[in-house]
Amino acid sequence: MGNATRRAIFLDRDGTLNLDTGYVHRAADWRWLPGAPGALARFRAAGWLVVVASNQSGIARGMFGPAELRALERWVDGQLAPLGAAPDAWYHCPHLPEISGPCDCRKPAPGLLLRAARDLGIDLAASWMIGDRARDARAGLAAGCRAVLLRSGWGEREAAEARESVPRVPAMPDLAAACAYILAREA
Repeated sequence: MGNATRRAIFLDRDGTLNLDTGYVHRAADWRWLPGAPGALARFRAAGWLVVVASNQSGIARGMFGPAELRALERWVDGQLAPLGAAPDAWYHCPHLPEISGPCDCRKPAPGLLLRAARDLGIDLAASWMIGDRARDARAGLAAGCRAVLLRSGWGEREAAEARESVPRVPAMPDLAAACAYILAREA
């Protein structure tokens, strides 16, 4: 990875970009979290790659298929494109260990981020992982990124675990606050 020169913002999906109502896989069920589209636009305008890295065990559970997930991602891209905010790439883990067996891509494992780094030439040490679960932060740290935990989804519920497992990871109220924090630090 010696030629990895691009920096990225890795984002969890549910609870980070959209309201986590459980196994969201249809546009009709998507609810943006306040400020999320604007934060994506600010990251893109500042020259960051934006990569969504999401556990999607609803596939292993038989609740929806990969084609439905891709259709939702295309719909989200269409919503964000006019703002210049569409993600550069989407990565997901379709597994659930109890059903699919172990994998290296279900967060907190760093597999999704490592695959994106290989595919897109990302410098992980110059990149950030943002999510609302301690496992998101742990995946980012395991991949060599810095991390921010959001309180917008499960963050409040996970605050105690996060203080234990990722004590040096800052917690922010939402994606807009995380964006301001990262852009100020990287200025």
